[in-house]
Amino acid sequence: MASGRFQVLRTAIDGVEAVIADSSHAFARHSHDTYGIGLVERGAQTSASGRGRVEAQAGNTITVNPGEVHDGAPVGGASRAWRMLYMRPDIVAAAAQDIFEGGAREEFHAPVLDDGRVGWLVAAALAALVDSKAAAICRDERLLLLLAAVLREQAPRREGIAAAGIARARERIDADPVSPATLDALAADCGLGRFRLVRDFARATGLTPHAYLIQRRTDLARRLIAAGNPLADAAAGAGFADQSHMTRNFTRRYGYTPGAYLAALT
Repeated sequence: MASGRFQVLRTAIDGVEAVIADSSHAFARHSHDTYGIGLVERGAQTSASGRGRVEAQAGNTITVNPGEVHDGAPVGGASRAWRMLYMRPDIVAAAAQDIFEGGAREEFHAPVLDDGRVGWLVAAALAALVDSKAAAICRDERLLLLLAAVLREQAPRREGIAAAGIARARERIDADPVSPATLDALAADCGLGRFRLVRDFARATGLTPHAYLIQRRTDLARRLIAAGNPLADAAAGAGFADQSHMTRNFTRRYGYTPGAYLAALT
């Protein structure tokens, strides 16, 4: 009998599920037919993986490949908390083809990663995938960036930034920041792979396509508020899901709320 709390969550992507756990359960040796990527949030665990015995502490990223026999037990018997994403092999294979531009590698290279950037990517991807209000472009970006990190992204065969394609993507967002944008549509319009678009866009602008889209929507909301529109109307007019969504993004970028901005103008 498993002890502790286990929560299985469906995500917005078919073939990807999330598990949130807080338990002292010691797992018997087993395997999955999926890939797993997770983040240890509290405590520590030891496990015999297909790549040797390892120990993971809070803040570490843990991974498992399909068919890899492993177990897991808490260090010292205390409970530990962790979150996992499990993905069908075809999802990882498609992402790897995109990331490596045909020269795909489809194995997670380390069972434990002590890398704060990768841990942040795990948390960000999990948050977007279980959020029913998250935009598809946000989910796709975060999953691609996470998979690139754990698959050991290498330089693509084509060097340099695809400047013309990035310019087209930027112009498309600038021209219509309100309409929903998808990574697939932007990449097809630019003639680039999805991961190359995300990577080169960030290198050229300092923001991923999704972050750039939100910035443009925030700029538009600011102009609508300055023009005298009520906050709810400004949020809708700028393409935000609701006023609270606008407020979070506005405050994150400017340091003050839309309401404070409106009050300063009146």
